[in-house]
Amino acid sequence: MAFHTINGRSVAYRLLGAEVNPLIVLAHPLGMSQAVWDDVIPLLLSRYRVLTWDLPGHGASQAVSGEQITPADLAAEALALAELAGAERFHFAGTSIGGVVGQQLIAEHSDRLLSATLTNTGAVIGNPDQWNTRAGRVRQEGLAAMSEEIVPRWFAPKAFEASLALKTGWCTQMGRGDDESYAQLCEMLGRDTFTGKLASKKVKVQLFGGSEDMATPPATLEALAAELDGASLEVFEGVGHVPSVEAPVLFAQKLLYLLAAD
Repeated sequence: MAFHTINGRSVAYRLLGAEVNPLIVLAHPLGMSQAVWDDVIPLLLSRYRVLTWDLPGHGASQAVSGEQITPADLAAEALALAELAGAERFHFAGTSIGGVVGQQLIAEHSDRLLSATLTNTGAVIGNPDQWNTRAGRVRQEGLAAMSEEIVPRWFAPKAFEASLALKTGWCTQMGRGDDESYAQLCEMLGRDTFTGKLASKKVKVQLFGGSEDMATPPATLEALAAELDGASLEVFEGVGHVPSVEAPVLFAQKLLYLLAAD
């Protein structure tokens, strides 16, 4: 892991693979960390250089310092890291809030993208009341206390059956995050949406969803596909909100097929 200062905040990132290969940037879901890509990265490295990073207050990245955070701020981190890697253009894949970062890149920086793969996300995710309520609870109760409630929403039931430690592990990871950073990102998701901002951007986009996803069900992805001029959508059966964790081999195979077609 390495660190880079972006807009006055230390950002933890990994840059892996041969410099001669095309770059793919991977963005993780809210409350998790770049570790969600650990089982996907080895399957990509023979053909691609891979960059992952931790969102503000997640993993090893520095927390926010009071400013209101926006999708543009998160996209700026992705762009700064891509520049650090020496890539003028790059492939992008993001899940959940990571997919929101991808939408910001499509909307404002489409010229930098070779392709965008957005999973388990939406132009609108939930509603402002839900996100503002969660933000308030996180500030009052803390992530560690709320993790037992939130983490089960990330995975299909069969994922817990396959690994009894999965819930405990991600509850521990989430509980170590910064409460204020998480709360501000919740407020961002309730405030900043992408309805009407994604059409006619001339970026190759693929959408993936999970049939068991409680947070961004397939209908949310279908609405996003419409915003993206009818982008292709594939739903993974029996998978929840984080396919890179629940079905990493399938996800990597699908991603490699898409990238090879560019």
